[in-house]
Amino acid sequence: MAAGAAAGAWVLVLSLWGAVVGSQNITARIGEPLVLNCKGAPKKPPQQLEWKLNTGRTEAWKVLSTQGDSWDSVARILPNGSLLLPAVGIQDEGTFRCRAMSRKGKETKSNYQVQVYKIPGKPEIVDPASELTAGIPNKVGTCVSEGGYPAGTLSWHLDGKPLISDGKGVSVKEETRRHPETGLFTVQSELMVTPALGQAPRPTFSCSFSPGLPRRRALHAASIQPSVWEPVPLEKVQLVVEPEGGAVAPGGTVTLTCEAPAQPPLQIHWLKDGMPLPLPPSPVLLLPEVGPQDQGTYSCVATYPAHGPQESPAVSISIIETGEEGTTTGSVGGLGLGTLALALGILGGLGTAALLIGIIMWQRRKHRGEERPQKTRRRRRSTQS
Repeated sequence: MAAGAAAGAWVLVLSLWGAVVGSQNITARIGEPLVLNCKGAPKKPPQQLEWKLNTGRTEAWKVLSTQGDSWDSVARILPNGSLLLPAVGIQDEGTFRCRAMSRKGKETKSNYQVQVYKIPGKPEIVDPASELTAGIPNKVGTCVSEGGYPAGTLSWHLDGKPLISDGKGVSVKEETRRHPETGLFTVQSELMVTPALGQAPRPTFSCSFSPGLPRRRALHAASIQPSVWEPVPLEKVQLVVEPEGGAVAPGGTVTLTCEAPAQPPLQIHWLKDGMPLPLPPSPVLLLPEVGPQDQGTYSCVATYPAHGPQESPAVSISIIETGEEGTTTGSVGGLGLGTLALALGILGGLGTAALLIGIIMWQRRKHRGEERPQKTRRRRRSTQS
């Protein structure tokens, strides 16, 4: 049985021959087997060697028995003197040493510093933004890498160029958590940016994970391309009232139209005296049969998806009070205006007639004044004759 066990061990050694490493600094993938050579040890028994280790599993140096013990499931000495770790774990990180004596009495020491690793899956951008607003801070998304060891780092890129957190236009908030049972890490990085006015309308953001070990390739997440929206200036959100000026007779109709040209389409709500009106969103507000309860100050609020509201300048709606007979009090209008026009027309006609009569009478008097001298001359001539 011992011979069978030895043969099986040799088969395992041959199958793991590619994992035998002579370098003093060893990196091993978590969950895979690892074989460490004891340099200078005879290939076959009898052998004079000693393996000892100081790892996360031990409080101090632990000397392994060549005869096998309870540590065989974690690390055991093979017939050729090598040390086998069947499944490397995080607790196996540490120092391994072997001291061997050749048959000629030469002593050889081997020293290994073992570090383990686990490459996580590709990082992912969660809660990605579909639209950003120029000129204000925006959350682009959160890049997450799960199940790696050591923790590693995340980095962001904009249009292929690295993004560096400067606390102004770019801000990165990082967090690292470790699973209490597996010991593996979850790393996440939240990116906030302030797009400049007039920049590219659809920038490309991406993130990558770099393992905490040398000579390991970075892993890249799928990129995102949110659109950049530039806010409409407040003066472009206008409120048009019909009739103009907002003054209307009792029972009349007032139409308020909110003009806020922008893309994408807006949601428009209405305020009266600063308080929201319980109405569905609409760019037009119709006030039929206006009464005293409708008087007040009105404004519209244009709300862009995922952005703050923009309020229009306010307009006042007032009622023109009327007298008993329907004429407007405090002004000349209605029947009063027609009466005044009729009176002025009559007075104008009388004045014109009086002027014409005066001209005719003046002409008659002038004609009579010219005839009197002629009659006097005639009388004088008849007396002389």
